[in-house]
Amino acid sequence: MMEWKNTANVVIIGGGIIGVSTAYYLARNGMKNIVLIEKGTICGGSTGRCGAGIRAQWGTEMNCRLGIAALDIFEQLDQELGMSVGLNQGGYLLVAYNEKELETLRTGMDLQNSLGIKSRQISLKEAREICPGLAADDAVGFFFHGRDGHADPFLTTFAYLEAAKGLGVTCHRHTECTGILVDGGVVQGVETDRGTIHAPVVINCAGAYSQFIARMAGIEIPNWAERHEIMITEPVAPGVCPCMLMSFSGNYYIQQRPHGSIICGMSPAGHPEDFQNKSTWQFIEEMSKILVRLLPRTKGIRIARQWAGMYDMTPDAQPIIGETDVKNFYHSTGYSGHGFMLAPVAGKILAQHITGKKPDIDFSMLDYRRFTRGEHIRESNVV
Repeated sequence: MMEWKNTANVVIIGGGIIGVSTAYYLARNGMKNIVLIEKGTICGGSTGRCGAGIRAQWGTEMNCRLGIAALDIFEQLDQELGMSVGLNQGGYLLVAYNEKELETLRTGMDLQNSLGIKSRQISLKEAREICPGLAADDAVGFFFHGRDGHADPFLTTFAYLEAAKGLGVTCHRHTECTGILVDGGVVQGVETDRGTIHAPVVINCAGAYSQFIARMAGIEIPNWAERHEIMITEPVAPGVCPCMLMSFSGNYYIQQRPHGSIICGMSPAGHPEDFQNKSTWQFIEEMSKILVRLLPRTKGIRIARQWAGMYDMTPDAQPIIGETDVKNFYHSTGYSGHGFMLAPVAGKILAQHITGKKPDIDFSMLDYRRFTRGEHIRESNVV
């Protein structure tokens, strides 16, 4: 157990990938005496339950910029952190099933290309070369970006954590935030079930619980926790689906891990808001049908296990990054299922801002006040 101190320069709430990467980049930018608190275990929430995809194929300019910047970081992260993050770049293959979706993805591709992201539209023949097990005869179009892929959420988070600790960051597990100290509209620290920590800067990286943390400081954010389910098969011969296969109208994402297991998920009907992380037989049944229809070679293989995790949703499926109406109380939340893939750049740009540097990407439009202003930044590319 790390030594308890009642004062810090920064307290970060949440030990998922967003909180841990933010701690690392703050320390790398010279910030001292950083304390990260986590009510459970590191990587025990949404990060450890995610589908682990990383992509730059998005429908909004902000997400495209964040996506490609995150990829740039991921590609050299092993070297930077001194530990493997399990990066595997098999690409993302997006599948369109109707003309409207085809047009949306084509518009997205034009935007991506204008920002230096080399995504392209491909034929069914080429799609089958990339994903040998693919049927998808009813699809009307395919888009591919070869630098997309996936990494290991546990390896990545622990690599960031070890590097952060090496730079002097203190991490307290099993330490729940029970209150935010505010005086005269300025944050003063946090109350926890182990004691108070006085700090002039507090960052809310609590994922699906971020709205409750915000409320402790008198801030309302329109986030909600949405349960998503995932299943994974027994390992089978590699080469069935080496890329991440994804469709927004088809409502699925499917990929084969390097050791042969196929992992897949879909958005739940009715978008349930709950914190139970329960698994359902309905998901297994529906997902299995989609899997066998798309990848006929998977017929008859066994499901190894299933689990659920939470998307930290916002009304426009874009994150909330920045300072709140309480001075020096920051948010980095609302990643709507994409926190893992955007974490390297999200942590980096917020840390740059807090330490007085010019952020690599201007994130001012991701201010939470956009919702009261009615300025939603609609993202179409979400499963």
